Amino acid sequence: RPGLALCAGCGGRIQDPFLLRVSPDLEWHVACLKCAECGQPLDETCTCFLRDGKAYCKRDYSRLFGIKCAQCRAAFSSSDLVMRARDHVYHLECFRCAACGRQLLPGDQFCLRERDLLCRADHGSPPDGAAARGPRSP
Repeated sequence: RPGLALCAGCGGRIQDPFLLRVSPDLEWHVACLKCAECGQPLDETCTCFLRDGKAYCKRDYSRLFGIKCAQCRAAFSSSDLVMRARDHVYHLECFRCAACGRQLLPGDQFCLRERDLLCRADHGSPPDGAAARGPRSP
């Protein structure tokens, strides 16, 4: 209800004829609801994301808080196809053997050694320098 609500952005009383409500309990002056990162006005025409009481546009929220590729560290777009290995997520083009650079495709056998993906041909060989230190443990 205008006049009784406090703006989540500036803290002032909202006496305007219109207010914007985000989530069930946060109300904003129309002029105060802006992306905390880029300042883009967030109104009824665009998607608004909240984190720790701050509002973000979709682009900045994805860039700051979205899942990132384990290889290139770039964010994913909603249209990206991904590959997963344990709790790591990769762009298709980033899902490559760390030793030979071959792109790994669905159905390929691979090994995940720490953060490195290794194709079947390369995961049986010891890491660089391991042969000079002695035999591998089982």
